[in-house]
Amino acid sequence: MDRKKFITSSALLAASALSWGALAKSFTSNSVRVGVIGIHGMGWANLQAILKDKRVQCTALCDVDQDVLTKRVGELAARNIHVTTYTDYKELLNDPKVDAVIIGTPDHWHCLQMVDAVKAGKHVYVEKPIGNSIAECEVMVAAAQSRRAIVQVGQWQRSQQHFKDAIDFVHSGKLGKIRQVKAWSYVGWKTPITKKPDGVAPAGVDYNKWLGPAQKRAFNPNRFHFEFRWFWDYAGGLMTDWGVHMLDYALLGMKVSDPVSVMAAGGKFADPNGASETPDTLTAVYEFEDFNIQWEHAIGISGGPYNRDHGVAFIGNNGTLVLNRGGWEVIPESNRMPAVSLQKSVDDGLDKHMVNFVYAIMQQKPEVLHAPIEAGAHIAIFAQLGNIAYRTGQKLYWDKDKRQFTNRRANRLLAARYHNGYTMPKA
Repeated sequence: MDRKKFITSSALLAASALSWGALAKSFTSNSVRVGVIGIHGMGWANLQAILKDKRVQCTALCDVDQDVLTKRVGELAARNIHVTTYTDYKELLNDPKVDAVIIGTPDHWHCLQMVDAVKAGKHVYVEKPIGNSIAECEVMVAAAQSRRAIVQVGQWQRSQQHFKDAIDFVHSGKLGKIRQVKAWSYVGWKTPITKKPDGVAPAGVDYNKWLGPAQKRAFNPNRFHFEFRWFWDYAGGLMTDWGVHMLDYALLGMKVSDPVSVMAAGGKFADPNGASETPDTLTAVYEFEDFNIQWEHAIGISGGPYNRDHGVAFIGNNGTLVLNRGGWEVIPESNRMPAVSLQKSVDDGLDKHMVNFVYAIMQQKPEVLHAPIEAGAHIAIFAQLGNIAYRTGQKLYWDKDKRQFTNRRANRLLAARYHNGYTMPKA
């Protein structure tokens, strides 16, 4: 695909995604039949949300863990919902009774499954971050655009009203010149994972299918289910897990896309001998022409900036706007502007996100999506820039036109390596 067109469309769509259209128009079809690939964690949560829409039916589930699959089938049967089950996602994609798929698998599977899904003519809801590398994100955008597919990314905060209201306030100019934006996630409930010996995969788990394109390794419980996100083979740690949520709004608020440079420092400070590979403590600084965006995270600590465990803060000459999932407020700088008391969240972002997804499908209009594939790729790439800076230990300069670093070593991390006979999909 044309790389210049990619970043231009990404920036425009990131801004346009904040335009809430009325959802009261008549639908053009009566129902959407949904299949879920990866039903253990967010895949299940996403299914519960979309089933609140009476026009949606669940017709199929796919998972490589038979215990998880059996459990979910039973839970749906108790609600008089009966589904076909698969352990191979490609068989689900061939099911004519599936119109749309929800992809809730580990990050390293997202690209293959999403590209295969749109090629099979399915609509897609894919969890964030959309890919585990910058190259994967670009392939996914190209695949969706070439087919005008309806692909919603799980950045559900884009469907919450208070996030829109906060960004509208930032854009009003009342904060004055914004010189610094901070985004963060402090995960106090999570403790570092201790090392465990390799072993045999649990009965009923097709471990080879779980690994897919990831490097072949002996099964280890620390690398399975939820904990996979702390290993580079499968994910990018808190930077891509939470960073894509908070940094997304940092970029939307500042109406920017590409940084001039990025640098990052951190490490396994909470438990240097722990099993995880990704840093439990990290600070990344993205340089723009006349302001910086700073990301920070810490596992095992709850006391983040402004007494919030997650959020984004726009620090202006007149005041600071602090925003998170609970709401937003403005803290004035001396007497330069009035304070704005906490404006609390009043809606369910995930539920509204699914309403928006179903509406786009029924109207066949990808342009009405709140978090289209372009926006999901844009922020996933931005988060990956920070991770690559951390992994190289260098300040990196980003060429926005060539879509690569000026550093050869860093450019080797732009694409994920595929193993076990799998290859990077083509759009």
